[in-house]
Amino acid sequence: MEPPPTSHTTIDRDSDITATVVRERARLVNFIRRRIRDPEDAEDILQDVFHEFVQAYRLPSPIEQASAWLFRAARNRIIDRFRKKREQPLADLPQADDDASNEYRLDLILPAYDTGPEAVYARTLLLKTLQDALDELPANQREVFVAHELEGRSFKDMASESGVALNTLLARKRYAVLHLRARLQTIYDDLDI
Repeated sequence: MEPPPTSHTTIDRDSDITATVVRERARLVNFIRRRIRDPEDAEDILQDVFHEFVQAYRLPSPIEQASAWLFRAARNRIIDRFRKKREQPLADLPQADDDASNEYRLDLILPAYDTGPEAVYARTLLLKTLQDALDELPANQREVFVAHELEGRSFKDMASESGVALNTLLARKRYAVLHLRARLQTIYDDLDI
């Protein structure tokens, strides 16, 4: 008896997954290692993120922006790790660069996966609201926010690559953070986080 034919979409998805992992691996490793001191912990997070990515990519609803998804998942895993280990508060985490003051940062506090069904619900709701709020941003603000906050790129690098003034990039990030904070505040209030 012959095995069932392999779906062409499964093969396409697998090659998309492989291409994304190959393309994003180095940047993702750097992003994680800047925030996690222990190389073994950093590798564990990387493997968890890729495992999560493969599972999510095979779901019926497609991942629109794989790169942003990977960095968001890595950031969430890092936050979970710090919450569990209590090594240092999130506000003390080293940032990709020090040229942005605290008003330009969005410290998204997500409930850990393993703290029960209410936490899973709250986490899902917060991430959905964050994604919706990101989608509402003007493209230039969203791009700066994603590049700095999720991909760990410095404002200096972005300014030199794009030709956009550093202060303009800082202002775009600030407007994005203000919008995201406002949108997420009602969720935090409702969930009493």
